[in-house]
Amino acid sequence: MPNRTSWEQLETSSAAEVISHVLGGGAGARVCFTCSFQAEDVVVLDLLRRQLPGIPVLFLETGYHFPETYEFRNRLARDWNLNLVNVIPERSVAEQEAALGILYRDEPTKCCQLRKVEPLQRALEPYDIWFTGLRREQSVTRKNLKKVELHRTPAGKTLTKVSPLADWSWGQVWEYTAANKLAYLPQYDLGYRSIGCEPCTAIPEDPNNPRAGRWGGKKLECGIHTFSERSE
Repeated sequence: MPNRTSWEQLETSSAAEVISHVLGGGAGARVCFTCSFQAEDVVVLDLLRRQLPGIPVLFLETGYHFPETYEFRNRLARDWNLNLVNVIPERSVAEQEAALGILYRDEPTKCCQLRKVEPLQRALEPYDIWFTGLRREQSVTRKNLKKVELHRTPAGKTLTKVSPLADWSWGQVWEYTAANKLAYLPQYDLGYRSIGCEPCTAIPEDPNNPRAGRWGGKKLECGIHTFSERSE
């Protein structure tokens, strides 16, 4: 596993260096990457597959994504030969709506809990190192994000959580995307900035607040990056 005493030094390291350091220090560790196929995630995925081509790529299959997101996921999984793992909730969309109604409209936090948070908690159980595409600039809730953190889940699972792009700007994401000729979700060309489930995603009125287009501005996080507790 990575040496915690060296993590602070990684704050000034490049994304590729962070990945190399973590993978190099985690011999025998089980590694995964959670991916929504947004621009940041595709950048991290491109960097990861150069060093660990078979890394499990966990996609939270909520059943509510844009058709364009599913098409893009499938195309990239095929073109890059990804080890794609679709993380499925316990209930299908139809089963959930029959039992509980339209939660994304009436209780969006509960919907996220059932279709994202709980499935992810189960999916992360086999792993020791968890890569993400999080950036500090994305939201005030992420402004203190470190590139490498130790997290503990409610079930007691300890994970090393790695966000190689923590200090990247939105401009840097697109500079890398263009320089490396990476494909990206078509919704960006329509003005979307933060793309999740279709019913809870809109084009933000304020382009400087990308997550204002999520959940009608009622919240900033779905819970998948707040359910675990960071260990200092």
